[in-house]
Formats: sequence, C-alpha cells, structure tokens
Amino acid sequence: MTKTLYLASPYGFSAQQKALLLPPLVAQLENLGAEVWEPFARNNQVDFSQPGWAYKVAQADVADVRQCDGIFAVVNGTPPDEGVMVELGIAIALNKAIFLFRDDFRRCTDSEAYPLNLMVFAGLPEQDWQRYFYESLADISNPKKALAPWLQGNAVLS
Repeated sequence: MTKTLYLASPYGFSAQQKALLLPPLVAQLENLGAEVWEPFARNNQVDFSQPGWAYKVAQADVADVRQCDGIFAVVNGTPPDEGVMVELGIAIALNKAIFLFRDDFRRCTDSEAYPLNLMVFAGLPEQDWQRYFYESLADISNPKKALAPWLQGNAVLS
C-alpha cells in the first residue's frame, strides 16, 4: 500500500524555487514510492481572487496533514518557515511519521545536540534521530535512513 507523505516546504512562494527546488525534491520522494501531497499543487482548486481564500488554503493544508501517513518537512532558514513549523507541530501532535530536510548549513539553536530549536525534533526518537534528518537530495534515498524502509513498510517508527 502506497503511503502518503505531506511535503511541508516554503518552496512554492517563489517562482524560481517552485520551478527549481520543488520538482527534484518531489521526484526523490516519489522515486522511493511515496504519494507526495505537495500543498502548492493541491491548492490549485482554491480561487485566490475570492475573499476568504487564505482560510480555505489553511484548512485544506490542515486536512491534508490530518489525512497523510507522514510529513516530510523542509526546515531550512533561521528560523524555518512559520507555516512549515505549524504543519510540523500538527503532525507531531497527531503522531504522524516525521522526516526533516535541512540542507542549510547555518545553525539556529542553543543546543549542542540539534541544529535547530529542540522542539522541531519532538516528533523524532530521542536515540538515532539522525536517521530521520536529511541533509541533501541524495540523502533522501539512503536505505540506512528511516524514510525508505518506512515507505516500504519495513520499519517501525519509535
């Protein structure tokens, strides 16, 4: 059974990022067997010229996070995008499978253990959290990391 992976990212707000960064990221995830729910593509049915469009988009994104099997969150930036952080928080609260992507070399934390605010890692296991943390596109398909085995149904997330 194909698992759905909500792709939380800020890459759809810029035409250049949408054209250059989103497609290879989506392709990597799909190549592993995920059905990728990319919110910028999924919200094309919302009429952005109508009043109330922002509420409809937010509610659609929340519904997708509720219904997906897991979330793959792009946590670049210092701090990471607010919308991504809200989506990640919802997924953590719902006990969804959590996978984080950060190819940004800057640290934004006071913790020696984590490269970001410790709350970003609340949905990952205490031990071996690095298996759920991806630092490049090539890293996504690493079979020693958690995503590929999870998508194949071979891993129990803790």
